[in-house]
Amino acid sequence: MAMKTACMSSQASDDEQRKRENIRSLTMSGHVGFESLPDQLVNRSIQQGFFFNILCVGETGIGKSTLIDTLFNTNFQDHESSHFYPHVRLKAQTYELQESNVRLKLTVVSTVGFGDQINKEESYQPIVDYIDAQFEAYLQEELKIKRSLFNYHDSRIHVNIIPVIAKADAISKTELQKFKIKLMSELVSNGIQIYQFPTDDDTIAKINAAMNGHLPFAVVGSMDEVKVGNKMVKARQYPWGVVQVENENHCDFVKLREMLICTNMEDLREQTHTRHYELYRRCKLEEMGFTDMGPESKPL
Repeated sequence: MAMKTACMSSQASDDEQRKRENIRSLTMSGHVGFESLPDQLVNRSIQQGFFFNILCVGETGIGKSTLIDTLFNTNFQDHESSHFYPHVRLKAQTYELQESNVRLKLTVVSTVGFGDQINKEESYQPIVDYIDAQFEAYLQEELKIKRSLFNYHDSRIHVNIIPVIAKADAISKTELQKFKIKLMSELVSNGIQIYQFPTDDDTIAKINAAMNGHLPFAVVGSMDEVKVGNKMVKARQYPWGVVQVENENHCDFVKLREMLICTNMEDLREQTHTRHYELYRRCKLEEMGFTDMGPESKPL
């Protein structure tokens, strides 16, 4: 009875929505062809390629470059940074990658000199300024009379706050679990909102909900290959043994790659545009004096 009521309620709300929009539902008597729209979108997206921009924040030498290399299974040949920069600066490098017939224009932004100063209180400011500057550049392109957004190099940062414990093989599993709990507790107590893997899509809700419980990811990165048994695997070789990067019993690297690239890359891109950028855009337009409603509540 409850299920029937719920279905009737849902149908009633759909009918009310149609009445408000003055939409009539019709039945076609034959094939037309707009069912191919998803295929058209896929083909156009493949032709245009995709942008994906990662901001990797961490102290010099923590393993940022190695992690990015391992994530995308390539050698970006980033030069080692000095520990003696007086200020934090951001360095962006763009690469073109291709997997099968999909082209990805990947921009990796690293924080040079982060954590090297005695007074670290203002270390975050250049990072915030950089993120805002990319939003501002996109907004200025939107506000032009003659826009070129279809071929605009979107430099907005897509990877929101995803906490990662680097060099996770440096501590024991018991210590690591305690550290994870402490880190999440400090994030909550300081009001820091991290990216939550979305659970509104039934196809990925279960895996994403489970992975939200594994945050922060404890990772190990390496492009070195070591022979384990009869196969070569990415690993770190130590006198006491081998840490396998893609072995989930050894670290969370596979979980991070699965969540970041295979499952939620498009959601990260969408969240950046529809949530973070929209908030920035709204605030900036209000500062400029723009409003949606004019005198006598008439739309502008």
